[in-house]
Amino acid sequence: MGADTFGTHYSEFEIELKNSDGPTQDKILAQIENLTQNNNYVGLNFAINTFLTERIEETISGYYSSVVINIFGTNLDTIDQDTQKIASALASIKGAKNINIVSPAGTPQITIHFLSEKLSQWGIQKTDLLNAIRAAFEGLPVAQVYEGNAKVNISIILNKNFRDDITDIQKLPIMAADGKIVELGQVAYIAQENGRSKILHQGGKRIQTITADIDERDINDFNNDLKNELNKLKLNQGNYYEITGAAQANAKSQEELIVHSVIAGAGILLMLYIAFGNLRNLLLTLFNLPFALIGGVFAVTFNAGWISIGSLVGFVTLFGITLRNSIMLISHYQHLINIENRIWNLETCIKGASERLPSILMTAIVTALGLLPLALGSGEPGKEIEGPMASIIVGGLLTSTILNLLILPSIMLHFGKFEKEE
Repeated sequence: MGADTFGTHYSEFEIELKNSDGPTQDKILAQIENLTQNNNYVGLNFAINTFLTERIEETISGYYSSVVINIFGTNLDTIDQDTQKIASALASIKGAKNINIVSPAGTPQITIHFLSEKLSQWGIQKTDLLNAIRAAFEGLPVAQVYEGNAKVNISIILNKNFRDDITDIQKLPIMAADGKIVELGQVAYIAQENGRSKILHQGGKRIQTITADIDERDINDFNNDLKNELNKLKLNQGNYYEITGAAQANAKSQEELIVHSVIAGAGILLMLYIAFGNLRNLLLTLFNLPFALIGGVFAVTFNAGWISIGSLVGFVTLFGITLRNSIMLISHYQHLINIENRIWNLETCIKGASERLPSILMTAIVTALGLLPLALGSGEPGKEIEGPMASIIVGGLLTSTILNLLILPSIMLHFGKFEKEE
């Protein structure tokens, strides 16, 4: 059922679920994980993802996991040693699960090394020996027949019962130049060694890749713990590692979002100061941000208690809506002083708040109602980004709107400064 082209080492099952809420789907996920992890499937590794999560992770790192660690080097043996160290360190971190080495060493294989002196002694050519081995264990085309218009190749191969054991391989009969029969073990060194199913390369260097998922843990906390554990390790000379994957990309995106938001916020405050012409009122405008933060924090706690990129986008949007409501209230106070020639007192404060009540409430209600379906289904697949964002905006608007209309006017009355502009 795989939608992409993969080798024989990979299979994909698409499981369709009936419409259900987030907790129900989490329960189904737990049952699937129990089925795959507790049945001792030797040599198999499982990754269980929703469609959107899989596409995001595949786009970022090429693997279907949140954490991807690439170990670079030139010597496969030392790379494998460092890979085991890093995998052990990763397993010790809280929240790490489904740890997988993409190209593990240890795949059993039979190696055959020709003994040149023995071949010369028996007069056997290496090409003839290779053809005999190929015919016995891989198959050698020898003829073609026709079945109607269809052409069918005929190949010879040794019976399966005589090519599965190393002792049988050693007994493979080989014809010498004088017509005598010798065994393959007499002219070649045969042994079972650890091989590899594949060797990974990137940027002209050999690499080994470790993948893992994060379970019930904040991504930033997990990344910090991972870096601390890896910094304790001493890798072999010439080897180094690189952390990629959705978790690393998410942490980088959060840093960029915070930096850009701070720069944008500084620009907005500068423009507001120019518009207000009053530093005191500008600072009082920011008092509404903690009101929004209260509801946003409650929403984060409700959504498992950690911050994602969607959550940060939600906070940025929420602060923007909240500041807009504060600016509307303060600008209307100044309008009452300038246009209606009122004096700044309790009556003017109440009048301004009551007249701004409909517009502030409509902004909050329309936004909340539009985002409520996303917020209620934040745990469902496909809503990994929009769900937390919507939850924070709805929760923050609830507290900021109430406190904005009840507490902010009182703060403005006691600490605000509104004078008629000449």
